[in-house]
Amino acid sequence: METARPASISRSLFAFAIFYGGMVCIAGVLGNKQVSLGPLAVEAGIFAFLLLVVTSSAVAELHGRHVATRLVQIGFVPLIASLILSWIVHMLPAAPEMQPANRDAIQLILGSTWRIWIGGIIAYGTSQTLNVTLFAALKGQEGGRLLWLRAAVASVLSQIVDTLLFVTIAFYGVFPIGELLLGQMLAKVTLSIVLVPPLIYGFVALGKRLDR
Repeated sequence: METARPASISRSLFAFAIFYGGMVCIAGVLGNKQVSLGPLAVEAGIFAFLLLVVTSSAVAELHGRHVATRLVQIGFVPLIASLILSWIVHMLPAAPEMQPANRDAIQLILGSTWRIWIGGIIAYGTSQTLNVTLFAALKGQEGGRLLWLRAAVASVLSQIVDTLLFVTIAFYGVFPIGELLLGQMLAKVTLSIVLVPPLIYGFVALGKRLDR
């Protein structure tokens, strides 16, 4: 009796899936710091989120919209697991030997409110799914050319939606959010235009090389 062969997965998809899961987890940690980029002030988690956008777009380019959408859906697993672990570690008592400054800093980082958690989950799922959908739709319209333009447009629009959802859910009613929304949108749109086009070419080229 012939034994069924295990389903194969391309090397590019395997590598990108691992990378994607790592970026999903680290984005929330980096988001605790706001950095200055010239006149722009932006939470540092945007760098990981832009890499998520580039990775899902590269997967859509190489393996199709359905596979990229599944990647985004599976990304909820490490995201929610990291949030649960953060809550557990935050609740556990610190060792007496731990330096007070380090203890207070990590407790502050891990002690996000439930609104920030919910906002992050909703914003992630909506914006990443929108990015894949727009990227694939634009490819269908222009026939697979203009990779840089498709990636930039999808990234810009998805990051605007990401900012609207996250800031509104996490901070509405806590303080006026209008200025924060405008500042974050401007920063994310600028970074999407500057960083996403060259990165998408690099990721697609890497994927093709891995699959040779």
